Amino acid sequence: MPSPSASYSGQRSTRFGRKVAPFPTQQLFILALCRICEPIAFMSIFPYIYYMILSFKITKDDRQIAIYAGMVTSAFAFAEFSTGVVWGRLSDRVGRKPILLTGLAGTGLSMLIFGFAPSLPVALLARALGGLLNGNIGVLQTTVAEMITEKEHQPRAYSIMPFVWCLGSILGPALGGALADPCTSYPYLFPRGTIFDRFPYLLPNLVCAVVLACGVIIGILFLEETHEEKKHHRDVGLEVGRWILSKFSSKPDEPLFGKGGDANLEESRSLLEDEQPPGYRTTEGSPRIACSQGSSSDPPPQPLDEKRRRSQPSVREAFTKQVVLNIIGYGILAYHTMSFDQLMPVFLSTPQSHESISLPFKFTGGFGLPTKTIGFIMSLQGLYSMFAQIFLFPLIVRRFGSLNTFRFVAMTYPLLYIMVPYIVLLPKPLQMVGVGMCLVWKITAGVLAYPANAILLTNSAPSLMVLGVINGIAASTASLARAFGPTISGLVHAVGLRLGYAGLAWWASGIVGIIGAFESLWMEEGPGRLDNVPEDSIDEEADLGEPYLEPYCEPEPVEATFPIAETTPLAPAEVFTGEHSSPRSKIVVDAVNTGSKSRN
Repeated sequence: MPSPSASYSGQRSTRFGRKVAPFPTQQLFILALCRICEPIAFMSIFPYIYYMILSFKITKDDRQIAIYAGMVTSAFAFAEFSTGVVWGRLSDRVGRKPILLTGLAGTGLSMLIFGFAPSLPVALLARALGGLLNGNIGVLQTTVAEMITEKEHQPRAYSIMPFVWCLGSILGPALGGALADPCTSYPYLFPRGTIFDRFPYLLPNLVCAVVLACGVIIGILFLEETHEEKKHHRDVGLEVGRWILSKFSSKPDEPLFGKGGDANLEESRSLLEDEQPPGYRTTEGSPRIACSQGSSSDPPPQPLDEKRRRSQPSVREAFTKQVVLNIIGYGILAYHTMSFDQLMPVFLSTPQSHESISLPFKFTGGFGLPTKTIGFIMSLQGLYSMFAQIFLFPLIVRRFGSLNTFRFVAMTYPLLYIMVPYIVLLPKPLQMVGVGMCLVWKITAGVLAYPANAILLTNSAPSLMVLGVINGIAASTASLARAFGPTISGLVHAVGLRLGYAGLAWWASGIVGIIGAFESLWMEEGPGRLDNVPEDSIDEEADLGEPYLEPYCEPEPVEATFPIAETTPLAPAEVFTGEHSSPRSKIVVDAVNTGSKSRN
């Protein structure tokens, strides 16, 4: 008969005397396939947004375009802010999967409307609709947190979704820059007089909508629910997906994408109980450990859902000081990094200036780059992000910790924003080198800061049962910051250009970065929900049924089917001499003997 440890060989390791869950590679891969659709769609507009606003002919002053570009960027974030908490709380009720798929579908619908937008109000409406229907930022963080049950897995897991965003940030700008205004770029494929001539920015949005539809289909068929209560419910879409995969598998009866929650529960029970002869399957057939102050009979175990409801903290209790500080830090980070993402394409698109320069602050102008070049630069930016996300983030976080990493990065942002506008003053051969260095700096900082903040926020949450609300509030805060960031930066940039100070918006973002750096000094990295290993181990056993060991308890006399000495502990070999010996009983007696020796 195989031992429990042998059954887990190659599947689970042990830590602190308990089984360590394997890394959920397959489900994170499916989640990544769903996630990548959004950055492709979101980032695709940046290479051509300047020229799209210009085509609306709402202003003759090119310096005002930054304001309207910021409005288009902010419309999505403002709308997302208004519904972020609603989607977070709804995900706690109906599950994570339906909300994630709704967000993808809503983004696809908004992209279609945005592609057909003939004017600025329609473009703003399309972006706002996408924000209203998309609550995926907070829900996605909650989903990853529920998939990861081991703290040592966090750096690796929390680097995957940013890595996916980086990959999407490569494909999105490249797609948007290449497919925008196809009648001009590819006249032999898209002649004048067609629908793509009337709506020159429809093609990239149409392709993005198709990509999002593919993401919805993948999610329906292969993404598993992670909500503690909802994951045990039947999922017809998942059953259809496994049926489809079984047609391509050499073992049709074996699911290709792992077992669900119920299957894992049954596996755990079978490993603990093993196969026992009929005489050993009753609770009377094994010794029991009971507290000396308790009664000889244990009360009936409570249902798992009832225990979860009783242990679930209230919304007010969920928002501890550290949770609030992490959310504020997330909002500040989102504000100035989103301002950077909106200002940089405008900076690269702004025509070169021939006005007089009065250092150190008074100068104007940009680089006057076309959409294809901007798209290529942003694609290279995403390529480096992928590299940094895979190799740099896990290494640095494991070495220095999430909090130290976040603090250091927060203190480097202000210096970056001070330096960026001066790139335009470099000699022409060095300008692109300066742009590349600043982008590498910004990307590295973002790659380290966002996942580190997500880990800090998740570990500061008192319970998974309120993590949906916490991440919903965090997502709404970040959305509000992302909304105000591009809008205020666009206004400040327009004022700066009118006054002759092209760096005014950048320096204003630097001031916000300084506030974020000081705020990070009050953050702490105390014990998180994944740090209390022994209690978690006992809770897992209690959830599966009757607890095998409770600390500081005396063994009570039992009617055993095999001899047990009441005064002198027996060695395992003296007890298990029959051919029907139970590994489960052996574990219990070993625990009794160890406890007796330690107290003696």
